[in-house]
Amino acid sequence: MTTTSAPWALGLLLLVAGATMAAAVDALPPVSRDQEPYWVTRHAEYVAEAKKGPYDILFVGDSITFCWRWEGQGKEPFEKHFPDLVKSTRFFGVPGDGVQHLQWRLQNGEFDGQHPKVVCLLIGTNNIGIDPALIVAGVKQNIMEIQKRSPNSKIILHGIFPRDEKPSPARDAITAINAEIAKFADKDKVVYIDIGDKFLQPDGTISKEVMEDFLHLTAKGFDIWATELEKPLRALLKDAK
Repeated sequence: MTTTSAPWALGLLLLVAGATMAAAVDALPPVSRDQEPYWVTRHAEYVAEAKKGPYDILFVGDSITFCWRWEGQGKEPFEKHFPDLVKSTRFFGVPGDGVQHLQWRLQNGEFDGQHPKVVCLLIGTNNIGIDPALIVAGVKQNIMEIQKRSPNSKIILHGIFPRDEKPSPARDAITAINAEIAKFADKDKVVYIDIGDKFLQPDGTISKEVMEDFLHLTAKGFDIWATELEKPLRALLKDAK
């Protein structure tokens, strides 16, 4: 995961001035991480899994999404809240991925020929530290990739989750980015949910019981996510073709 640095300030200034960030800059070009064996292995695994389809629900993103798969983190909360959906759900998350890496994966086999009823999209935290306008544009590009390949899929677009133990510049950037990506919701194919406040203590801090490193969710954190996700996910599944 990356840390924040000065460039995020430019994007925040654009927001203060009332600019639409996605229109302010071009998106980052899609790119692979093919020099990293772990990443190559995960990508190949998901391409193979996609070929086995179909499946009704697909989660795409980074390590936060990836950890739905693991015992002691997301596996048990998902099975508790969605016991009937376990067999029809896939989790295509890769630790360290940013918006540009996910877009490349969607373009290169992980979404080929598949038409899930619902795609749950959470991406962008690994890009924090660059111009937020690029992150917003990248999220939009990922939405477009999904819709181009599967026009009837419903998308649950998640606001980027808060990070850091206490309020910080990174959190400020996330708040600004989320305000912009929320505008991508269209009340039909794209539903936006922001559950970030559910991970916070009353004083605005994040507990280790929810995020062990103030970024990655514990089992308790995943239970919070599953609780907040259950109503919109089931509603979209009911409405999906």
